[in-house]
Amino acid sequence: MIGFGTFSVVKRAARKGINPQTGEKIKIKASKSVKFKPGAKLKAAI
Repeated sequence: MIGFGTFSVVKRAARKGINPQTGEKIKIKASKSVKFKPGAKLKAAI
């Protein structure tokens, strides 16, 4: 659909995190995520 928007793949860097149940520090691996950028027609409709 023209004007709806575009999807793209974004690389996320490795980072440190904390397990909320135990408080243990963990390493989170690098990963890929999806990013959506709405188009002009979708923005106008909302």
